[in-house]
Amino acid sequence: MAKEAAEGLRVEQRHGKARVRVARVWRQGVDGSHHFVEWNVSISLLSHCLPSYHSDDNSDIVATDTMKNTVYVKAKECGNRLSVEEFAVLLGNHFCSFYPQVYTAIVNIIEKPWERVCIDGKPHLHGFKLGSENHTVEATVQKSGALSLTSGVAGLALLKTTQSGFEGFVRDKYTILPDTRERMLATEVNASWRYSYESVASIPKRELYFNEKIMQVKKVLMDTFFGPPETGVYSPSVQRTLYLMGGAVLRRFPDVASIHLKMPNIHFLPVNLSTKENPTMVKFKDDVYLPTDEPHGSIEATLSRITSKI
Repeated sequence: MAKEAAEGLRVEQRHGKARVRVARVWRQGVDGSHHFVEWNVSISLLSHCLPSYHSDDNSDIVATDTMKNTVYVKAKECGNRLSVEEFAVLLGNHFCSFYPQVYTAIVNIIEKPWERVCIDGKPHLHGFKLGSENHTVEATVQKSGALSLTSGVAGLALLKTTQSGFEGFVRDKYTILPDTRERMLATEVNASWRYSYESVASIPKRELYFNEKIMQVKKVLMDTFFGPPETGVYSPSVQRTLYLMGGAVLRRFPDVASIHLKMPNIHFLPVNLSTKENPTMVKFKDDVYLPTDEPHGSIEATLSRITSKI
C-alpha cells in the first residue's frame, strides 16, 4: 500500500483493475500451427495520488478503465509469442515507466490451462481442450526496475491408492483416528515459487523460458509425490511429502529462491455397511471408499534456502 499523510491523517492506498480477461492467438507456427492463451489479469498501482483522496483533484489518477485498455493494447503489441511471466513483467514495467506518479505496479495473472489436442496421435494445428490446473503469476515491478517475480500452479490434483500412512501422532481423549500404514493419499496442490531475479533486466532472455520452467517444476513435484512407477514411494504424512516435494524443487532449480506449498489432505473414507441380517454387507478391504472434499486436512509450508552471512 502507498502510505501518505494529509490533514493529520495517514492514508494507505492503491488502486487498480481486477479480472481483465484477454485471449491471444499467435498464428505463426512454422508448421502452420496456432498458439492460444487465455489470461485473467489484475493490476494494482501504488502512486502519488493523495490529492484525489483529500480534495477534489483527480489529476494524478490513472483510470482503471485505462488499465483495462492497456492490457489489450499490450497483448496486441506482442507480435511474438511470450510467456505469462513475461507479459506480467511487461505490463508492470509499462505502468511504472509511462506514468511519473506510479512507483510500483503489481500484476497478477491466472492463465487457464488450454492444451493442444491430439487426433489419431497427431497434434492438431488449431484445436485445444481445457486441462485442469491453472498457471499463476505475480510480478511486482518498481520504477527503479527492481522486480519480485512469483510463478505457481493452482489446483494440481494428485492421488495415489497406496504407499501412504499416518501413525505416531498425538493421542488424547478426543482422538479416534487409528494409526495406519495403508491409506489413500489425495491432495490438490497449490504451489508458488519465487524466482531469484531482482530486476527486470536480469530475467532470462531465452524465448519461452518460463513456459519450460513451469513444466519442469510440475514434473519434479509429481515425480517426488508418486515415486518410481514400478514401486512408488512411501509417505508417512502429508507434511513429509510436502517437504520432500519443495526440497526437490529447490535442489533442481538454482533460480528458485523459495517455494510455498499448500496441500489439503482430501479424505477417501473406508465404507463399511452392515445390517442385523447381513453384518458384512460391505466389508472394507482397501477397496470401496466414500470420496469427500469437506472437511479436509490443511497443510502448508514455505521452504527457502538458508544463505550464509559470512
